[in-house]
Amino acid sequence: MNDFLAQLAAIVGPQHLLTDDIDTAPFTLDWRRRYQGAPLAVAQPGSTQEVSALVKLCRAHRVAIVPQGGNTSTCGAATPDASGRQLVVALRRLNAVRHVDTDNNALTVEAGVTLQEAQQAAEAAGRLFPLALASQGTCQIGGNLSTNAGGVAVLRYGTMRELTLGLEAVLPDGRVLSQLQGLRKDTTGLDLKQLFIGAEGQLGLITAATLKLFPLPSAHATAMIGLADIETAIAWLNRLRDRFGDRLTAFEVMDANCQQVLLRHHPSLMPFTAPWLVLIELSDGGGAAELNDALVRWLAEQDMLDGVLAQNETERRKLWTLREEISESQRKDGPSIKHDIAVPTSALPRLVRDCAADLDKAFPGVRIVAFGHAGDGNLHYNVSFTRPGNADLFEDEDAVNAIVYDHVYRLGGTLAAEHGVGQLKKDWLARYKDPLALELMRGIKRALDPDGLMNPGKWL
Repeated sequence: MNDFLAQLAAIVGPQHLLTDDIDTAPFTLDWRRRYQGAPLAVAQPGSTQEVSALVKLCRAHRVAIVPQGGNTSTCGAATPDASGRQLVVALRRLNAVRHVDTDNNALTVEAGVTLQEAQQAAEAAGRLFPLALASQGTCQIGGNLSTNAGGVAVLRYGTMRELTLGLEAVLPDGRVLSQLQGLRKDTTGLDLKQLFIGAEGQLGLITAATLKLFPLPSAHATAMIGLADIETAIAWLNRLRDRFGDRLTAFEVMDANCQQVLLRHHPSLMPFTAPWLVLIELSDGGGAAELNDALVRWLAEQDMLDGVLAQNETERRKLWTLREEISESQRKDGPSIKHDIAVPTSALPRLVRDCAADLDKAFPGVRIVAFGHAGDGNLHYNVSFTRPGNADLFEDEDAVNAIVYDHVYRLGGTLAAEHGVGQLKKDWLARYKDPLALELMRGIKRALDPDGLMNPGKWL
């Protein structure tokens, strides 16, 4: 193994191969601190050519590879196991903005570019890259692609699948698939980039991507509104779509328990509380006053419990900070059994009502913290209390998950809407996913990675 490490150091440079425990420690623990690994080493390649060379070396020595971006996974997708035999390949050094094509509205970046850096590169060119996540200062484009990230603007712009024009990836045998063309129409066979989007590094290593850009909005209208129930929220969503079309960029919901968590950790930010809060944002070209006036006129015709309309960019950012701070505030508040679920938007009220009733029957007094992207049916549905005197919340995790996922799949939903599957949900995926779909995906895995060296121990 010393010979392998020496050859690896020759590829990436000795200073970019980490072997001491103190140096590898930041790469061994997932964001939620649920999964702790012990890698053989951490390699930090600086180019696609270096990635290709190290993959070929790993295949020759039968060393498994765990790709890692910003290490913001909430389901252990980028964490090595405890065997000490897996190589973490961290991609932060692949951080070049290769090309900005404003005429084609396309941006080509390497996998280690953070989401925020991609947004800034687009904005500097007078364009918008619309993916937006709370972790955007840390998460990387490669990880966003590997999990098919969504975020708060999916309602208007779609997930990473819709936002990706081309891809560059290193296959498990070290060959490089380079399809970075910024084409929006190409009917020459299968769209191979889609194999790697959402695959969580199990089919190869994404090294670069060409992403869609959009006109940079010059106007925003943002409001936070208190409503009586989730049924009213979904009715509002449909009326807003009818009135404003694709100018409706985001429609986020937060239940009462979610608001209480925020109030504990950000009391100065909470403008008011209600059974449900909705955060609405419109965006467009032209002037902000006109867009604000249009939203004000629409709101004046609706029934609401309370509301606030951002009057300037500072107030707008304050409202969005509340939404972005939910996950971190909940982490400070204590452990929770997290669910990144989605159902058809029309089924959200039934899910919220019926699932809560069954959880309360099984665990009287259960506390549910629910928030998320109602515009695309994606709810972060987290259980942070099950029963009095229970020292270990996760003793009840299997029972809680079974109740939640049974409801989700009964309504035609999914257990992983945007955070991926990783280690956390792999057994549940096997239980609920169409067996034929899983068989086909595993067949693709065997065809591309017959030795099973790409991110083993995850859901494939």
